[in-house]
Amino acid sequence: MAKSLDVIQTSVPFDIEQAIAQAVAQAHTTCEVKGKHSSDCAVAWEIVEELQAEKFHQLMTAKNKTALEIYCETHPDAAECRIYDV
Repeated sequence: MAKSLDVIQTSVPFDIEQAIAQAVAQAHTTCEVKGKHSSDCAVAWEIVEELQAEKFHQLMTAKNKTALEIYCETHPDAAECRIYDV
């Protein structure tokens, strides 16, 4: 079970939708093999839940960006986007 999570965490580029789909498929497989009341099955579904929570967090973070933040992501060298340490 840990091996599949490692694969999901190290996939590049990280596509959260694909990771969720893979985790759901892995959870179904794990629960069929180990039994639906096994600890491995519970862990597999916890992984799915964590990925779904991460997807929600990413959506909320993206919605809270200002116009300047969006501009600076595409133009990091612009004068308006420079950050100075004082």
